[in-house]
Amino acid sequence: MVEEAAKALATALKNSPEFKQYAKLKEIAFRKDSTRSLYAQYKRLMVQAQACEVSGRKNEELLSQLNTLAEVLQFDTEAAAFLLAEFRLNAMLGRIYKLLAEAVGADLSVLGE
Repeated sequence: MVEEAAKALATALKNSPEFKQYAKLKEIAFRKDSTRSLYAQYKRLMVQAQACEVSGRKNEELLSQLNTLAEVLQFDTEAAAFLLAEFRLNAMLGRIYKLLAEAVGADLSVLGE
């Protein structure tokens, strides 16, 4: 029963306006190899920055590189639209995860909740 509900949720997510917008804008933005490459580098740096934050370390050079890449991506209107759509999709997924975690009493304090 739970797995069936999860499959229904997955289908609903795939058919949501947030996901459809994300997928459309990703396809448009990634037509440019440069955008695809910059985005991949941005995501790698984001993971590294999050790892530093979790471990209590602060890497100013890494944060500076991350900010520079974010600025470069924001100058490209297609990349900026995609990043905003990605943010909206991730915000929705975060709200769903929070609902699920609360339903089973999961501790989200490690995520800053």
